[in-house]
Amino acid sequence: MTEASCWQALPALILSAMTEQNPALPDKDCPLCPRLVSYRQTNQAAQPDWFNAPVPCFGDPQAEFLIVGLAPGVTGANRTGRPFTGDWAGDLLYDTLAQFGFSSDTYDKHIDDGLSLNNCMITNAVRCVPPQNKPIGAEITACRPFLLNRIESLKNLKAILSLGRISHESVLRSFGVKLKDAAFAHGAKHDVGGYKLYDSYHCSRYNTNTRRLTPEMFADVFATIKADLAASA
Repeated sequence: MTEASCWQALPALILSAMTEQNPALPDKDCPLCPRLVSYRQTNQAAQPDWFNAPVPCFGDPQAEFLIVGLAPGVTGANRTGRPFTGDWAGDLLYDTLAQFGFSSDTYDKHIDDGLSLNNCMITNAVRCVPPQNKPIGAEITACRPFLLNRIESLKNLKAILSLGRISHESVLRSFGVKLKDAAFAHGAKHDVGGYKLYDSYHCSRYNTNTRRLTPEMFADVFATIKADLAASA
């Protein structure tokens, strides 16, 4: 699907929620998902000093590599305003990015830590924090145009890493690919929409505590991506 055809298919409400300057970023008061709006307002009242808005993408606008997570964590990105910043998932993700040269290695769990990404950008399938970290299908669908616009805005993009099944399936649906044609599996690699799509279990505390995902397993995925990017240069 081209960017033009995507825009033509979008309901007017979704178009109105996109910022004029950046169609990959929802407006700070995005109205698309009533449940997420209500939860946002609850958090704004309880924690007025937190970010409490759709979380922007973070990274290199010339990136060849895009990481797609699930959604902001309530005390992580929803608090700090930067993806994967302030919670356990970010500890593992940013450590691994540094290990493979995709970051400046200055991560300190807040947005003023001086961190920058190299040839990499991070986004989420859903930009607003969901209750219990679980977005529902309608919310994932409503946010998908922002994901597609982010993908299509990265002119050098070659590799996409989906963290978890929901992220994987949202990327597939962005390009009209049937789920059965590119099944999610940790360590899998697919050809999707002209890009290489890589899969990993999400780097959540639950997955790492249960050893479903180990740091070594996570690093192996990044090693493959790093090698493939080098080979395509």
